[in-house]
Amino acid sequence: MSISLTPAAARHVEKSLAKRGSGIGLRLAVKTSGCSGFAYALEFVDAMTADDQAFETHGTKIIIDSRSLAMLDGTELDFVREGLNEGFKFNNPNAKANCGCGESFAV
Repeated sequence: MSISLTPAAARHVEKSLAKRGSGIGLRLAVKTSGCSGFAYALEFVDAMTADDQAFETHGTKIIIDSRSLAMLDGTELDFVREGLNEGFKFNNPNAKANCGCGESFAV
């Protein structure tokens, strides 16, 4: 099982953690939501729980709970800028379909 970050995503997470002043990494989770069934959830993590697994890429930790891990295995998290917009892009090999707005997916 693995989750990875591109160098751009790792830099963005590290800058955000530094600006926040605390945190050990970024939690990537899946929640039931959206028009395709599931949505990605991101939040900063101050402490891991017994249910968490951590993956480190480019010196940055991504923390995943065991329920989300099966749907996120192999996912690469990127941070992209397109024109005036910027944000995380999820390259999830488990996603069979994505909604038009890009906020939700189906497995």
